[in-house]
Amino acid sequence: MRIGLITPNLPGVRSGNGITAFRWAGLLRDLGLRVSVSSEFGGDPVDMMVALNAFRSAGSVRRFRERHPDRPLVVALTGTDLYRFIHSHPQETRETMEHSDRLVVLNALAHRAVPPDQADKCHLILESAKPLPRPRRPRVRTFDVCVVGHLRSEKDPLLAAVAARGLRSSSRIRVRHYGEAYSDDWAAQAREEMERNSRYRWFGEVPHWKIRREYGSSRLLVQSSRIEGGPNSVSEAIVAGLPVLGTEIDGIKGVLGPAYAGYFAVGDSSELCALMGRAEDDPAFLAGLEEHVLGLAPGFSPERERDRWVVLLDSLLAS
Repeated sequence: MRIGLITPNLPGVRSGNGITAFRWAGLLRDLGLRVSVSSEFGGDPVDMMVALNAFRSAGSVRRFRERHPDRPLVVALTGTDLYRFIHSHPQETRETMEHSDRLVVLNALAHRAVPPDQADKCHLILESAKPLPRPRRPRVRTFDVCVVGHLRSEKDPLLAAVAARGLRSSSRIRVRHYGEAYSDDWAAQAREEMERNSRYRWFGEVPHWKIRREYGSSRLLVQSSRIEGGPNSVSEAIVAGLPVLGTEIDGIKGVLGPAYAGYFAVGDSSELCALMGRAEDDPAFLAGLEEHVLGLAPGFSPERERDRWVVLLDSLLAS
């Protein structure tokens, strides 16, 4: 079977969606399928389409469905689809959902944002991650908190830095931020924050192996996004056994589970500051967060992600 995998904004592959697309391409190839990855559908001879982002892939989805009305079409719903475009661009986003045979979602609560008449198409595929090459060994002299995410408004990227300003003077917490600035203004804000806040350091875009090394030497990951479909960084932290402090949104709660103790309100630096301070001062609290993520880790293995794709493909071929 030939599969056309569509992901917008492909050049550079900086986005989480692009990273997801290439991981899925490798996974599907391992299943014996022929996969081509492109930013739009140009009429290539494929037996099935998988399109990331319902709104941004709307044109490709429409062209594929017009040319191949009976061939399987899978649309993966991103965080912006579920929590922004379904409201700001409802016609294009909804039409793409209606064209699809299945809707891949990346968190267990995503169905709540899908129109009721499309919800039965939802198929959950949690993003997988590979284990760290060696056990975690957090730095001892400092209590390091890592932030992994590009500097753009959806990520609220400087919230952890702002929260760190409110810590007691004797706190050992440092915020170490990895991610590319999506504009000169964001880069300027990060540099200004470093100048005024000795607890914050922005490293910019770095190779993925350095981020994985940071997972092994940090005490916490802060995921402060306002919108998420199912963040790669949280999956990676779970598999690494790294506790997470995350915004209380469906895109994160649907990955970590509703009973997790490490949530804070969107944009609430005071609440995040209190959680960071508690994690530093209360070993039992930090250990409880770590125990929770370690318990989730088997569900985020590459094998489990592959199995979920096999179930999806089998269901399409059987229908």
